[in-house]
Amino acid sequence: MPNLKDLKNRIESVKSTRKITKAMQMVAAAKLRRAQDAAEAGRPYAERFNAVMAQLASGVSGDSGPKLLVGSGSNQTHLLVVMTAERGLCGGFNGNIAKLARVAANKLLAEGKTVKILTVGKKGREALKRDLGDHFIGHVDLSGVKKLGYEDASRIAQDLLSRFDAEEFDVAKIFYSTFQSVISQTPTEHQIIPADFSDVDTGEVNTIYDYEPSEEAILADLLPRAVATQIFSALLENGASEQGARMSAMDNATRNAGEMIDKLTIEYNRSRQAVITNELIEIISGAEAL
Repeated sequence: MPNLKDLKNRIESVKSTRKITKAMQMVAAAKLRRAQDAAEAGRPYAERFNAVMAQLASGVSGDSGPKLLVGSGSNQTHLLVVMTAERGLCGGFNGNIAKLARVAANKLLAEGKTVKILTVGKKGREALKRDLGDHFIGHVDLSGVKKLGYEDASRIAQDLLSRFDAEEFDVAKIFYSTFQSVISQTPTEHQIIPADFSDVDTGEVNTIYDYEPSEEAILADLLPRAVATQIFSALLENGASEQGARMSAMDNATRNAGEMIDKLTIEYNRSRQAVITNELIEIISGAEAL
């Protein structure tokens, strides 16, 4: 039977843990509202922008389009941009993104492709370092960024574009988590170079327009901005997903701590009752022996 003092210390320890997880849950809930508003506010612009780009791309024939649209002519070298959080304690958020990227990388390697990995966020780098560390070519540290802005996405996009111009890769894909709700975040894989608008719903933009200058010239100017826009949208979705996952994880941790406290309290009371009973038996036995 456990010592009463040990049980009491353990109960106090779990209570302290519950206070921490409850505080983290409240902080995540406050941050979630702002992150969710930012992600939802960015979606209409990104959707409309992609719809216009899709219509422009549909007007380009053959290999006459910009390199960011038609590609380098090869499909050998793939750059995977894995976007995760800088911190943990958010359930399976980081692990699910890393798992999706790992599956994609292993599939490409099995096909004989060359894989390069650029990590955004410390946790994704830690998760992939053991199996795919040899394929790392860079890392973006966002730990000092208090609020994500378009400038952060633009710096990442400029890095990708310069690497593409230097012919370091042929295809680039980003891996992130799309925010659905507090309890649902969907790991997502999306190709950004060369631009792929095949799954974009053009909706009301299906009207035929005459462009001046040509579609090719407009695309050449807008495609670099499209890369930055897609990265920024992914960062916003990731931010909301991280806080939602952390809020859910800390809520579960708080509940589990409460259940453990209840069980330990019952065990403590039973042990204490057993000690008292033994003492009473000893007293009664001693009295009867006199």
